[in-house]
Amino acid sequence: MSTSALTGLLDYLHSTLSPSNMRWVGEHLIEFAKKEEREQLRPYTMQEIDDMLDEAEAAFETGDYQTNDETFHH
Repeated sequence: MSTSALTGLLDYLHSTLSPSNMRWVGEHLIEFAKKEEREQLRPYTMQEIDDMLDEAEAAFETGDYQTNDETFHH
């Protein structure tokens, strides 16, 4: 999003929200951003990797997968 679009959004919020609503929105945006950053930066544990592999192997054994042709078609 461009700086001018963000500035426009900020100006709109300043003119329409009460101080308590601004604080509420700000706190929720900060919490959401922190959560997103933690999830993006957090490496998988070996247990999570093993669980994903087990799930993929089980799906493969039951025929729940796409062929290369099906994947490229989509």
